Amino acid sequence: MFNLASWKFNLRHNTEKVEQPEFGKMINGQGLGLVSKLRYGICRMSFNGCEVIAVHNALVYLEKPEALKDIAFYMERFRLLMGFFGCNVFMLGRALRHFGAECPRIKSTEAAEAFIITFWTKLPFLSPIHTVFCVRTAGGIKVYNRYNNVGNMYLCADVEEVAGKRRPIAIYKIK
Repeated sequence: MFNLASWKFNLRHNTEKVEQPEFGKMINGQGLGLVSKLRYGICRMSFNGCEVIAVHNALVYLEKPEALKDIAFYMERFRLLMGFFGCNVFMLGRALRHFGAECPRIKSTEAAEAFIITFWTKLPFLSPIHTVFCVRTAGGIKVYNRYNNVGNMYLCADVEEVAGKRRPIAIYKIK
């Protein structure tokens, strides 16, 4: 029976068949290591898990860590086209609130020390979107899970370097 889109299948797979990433640590490079083997929707997280990872990283930053499998299980209800297109980015605030973090959606990152930002990787509607967790520091903006195959945090000079010159799709202030 074709059941790959089932949240029950994913929960069982993520709980019983794969080892979990280290609890309470930031995740970078969703296509690397243990996180790449977890499932979300009809795909592996290496393909469509950036929103789940951004929520995870925000919770770690807020010192409210949750297991990645539990975040993915909750966020399955917000998946788009059986999770092939990841998650509805306008529901990230609800997911954060579910895990005890009040994080409002904002229009600009200027007043935010930490934020989640979703942006088009190239041309709007003709390219994929990507969602990352960021922390503003004196040296620039630390971007977590910036690239699929880079296993460490990436430092950008400004938000334009993170998301390009295009207007972001959604921004959440992490507080």
